[in-house]
Amino acid sequence: MGGTTSTRRVTFEADENENITVVKGIRLSENVIDRMKESSPSGSKSQRYSGAYGASVSDEELKRRVAEELALEQAKKESEDQKRLKQAKELDRERAAANEQLTRAILRERISSEEERAKAKHLDIEDKARQLEEKDRVLKKQDAFYKEQLARLEERV
Repeated sequence: MGGTTSTRRVTFEADENENITVVKGIRLSENVIDRMKESSPSGSKSQRYSGAYGASVSDEELKRRVAEELALEQAKKESEDQKRLKQAKELDRERAAANEQLTRAILRERISSEEERAKAKHLDIEDKARQLEEKDRVLKKQDAFYKEQLARLEERV
C-alpha cells in the first residue's frame, strides 16, 4: 500500500569517549530507545575503526538501528492510518445505510398517511351518501303522507 516516504536529516554527535550520545533531527520514543539499548552488546566495548567519514562501527550500527526503528515507526503509523481510513469508510457506509433506512421510513409514513386521508375521504363520501339516502327516504315518506292527505281532502270535497 503506497505510503509517503519522508527524508530526514539526522546528525550524530560523539562525546569525549567517542560514544554516541546525541541524535539530532528526530524524536525517539522511550520504547525505541529501550529496544536500542536491549539490542546493543552489554558490558563489552565495541571495536572502532575510522572509515572514509571518520565514523566508527558503533556509529554505523546505531545509524542502521535508528533507520530500522524509523521504518518500523513509519510502518506502524501507516498501518494505523489505514485502519482509521477503513473505520471512516465503514462509518460512512453505516451512515449512508441509516440515511437510506430513514428515507424509506419517511416514504412509508407519507404513503400511509396519504392512504388514511383517502380512506377518510372515502368514508366521508359514504357517510354523506348515507345521509342523502336517509333524507331521500324521509322525503319519500313525507311525499306519501302528503299525497294521502291530499287524497283525503279531495274525498271530502
